[in-house]
Amino acid sequence: MMAAPRIALFALEALPNARAVRRFVADHAEAIAFVGLSNAERPANGGLVGQVRRHLARSGPGFLPYLGVNFGLPDLLRPLAPLTQRLAGSAGTPEATPLAGLCRRLGIPTLRIDDVNGAEVARAFAAHAPDLIVTFHFDQIFSAATLERARLGGINLHPSLLPHHRGPVPTIHALADGKQEFGVTIHRLAPAIDAGDILAQEAVALPEGITATRAALRLHEHGRLLLDRVLDEIASAGVIPAGRSVPVLPYRGFPDRALLARMRREGRRLTDARDLRDALTLSHKA
Repeated sequence: MMAAPRIALFALEALPNARAVRRFVADHAEAIAFVGLSNAERPANGGLVGQVRRHLARSGPGFLPYLGVNFGLPDLLRPLAPLTQRLAGSAGTPEATPLAGLCRRLGIPTLRIDDVNGAEVARAFAAHAPDLIVTFHFDQIFSAATLERARLGGINLHPSLLPHHRGPVPTIHALADGKQEFGVTIHRLAPAIDAGDILAQEAVALPEGITATRAALRLHEHGRLLLDRVLDEIASAGVIPAGRSVPVLPYRGFPDRALLARMRREGRRLTDARDLRDALTLSHKA
């Protein structure tokens, strides 16, 4: 087996991926060249106020609890992590440590990203020379030029059975479809959303009545293990293996009011009290 590729890891830390991506960083610390943390409130997205307005216009107020549990609360509570870790006895536990703090502890350079295709990211590639880009719940699209900055290109973990449910909230659409067809895919990154060749894919059986939030959390945990297997294959071959090309199905974006209303009528939940507890206790031991 060849040496493990040097990784540039890109993530938007939130409830669905937090514990899985932190464990991934702890397990692969020696191979990670740098970590790029997406700024969810970046000006190009309209900032926090602009994004909330767009979600309200498209999805209605019923979508706000999902956004709050998945993104708002983890972001709000992150600065309090040192205190909550001491109270919970979880200091030093990777899964309970916010990603930026974990990277500092492990000596991994980090940068906060407003534009993944901008000059600051280009300088990070030049300074750290990673071989491979890995994205793990990341919300920005790489240009072809940025993908070419890594010798091997890039791979992404996506919590759906691609080509189905391309987009930012695949477990919502998997629930809405009502077929209980959940899974996770590792695919090659392309300068389009969730459209690269499939490298590995597994269906995952989830309990009936699971929320979209908890489904995403479990799929990211499962996907971390699948990602490790793909990384082993890349290290062995010295290249990203040939993937499976599939038709690109329609993009499934954030839900509109009609879809959410139908899900409520059918008893399909985006989030619940258990998810809220998970968001409040991200700095506790699992």
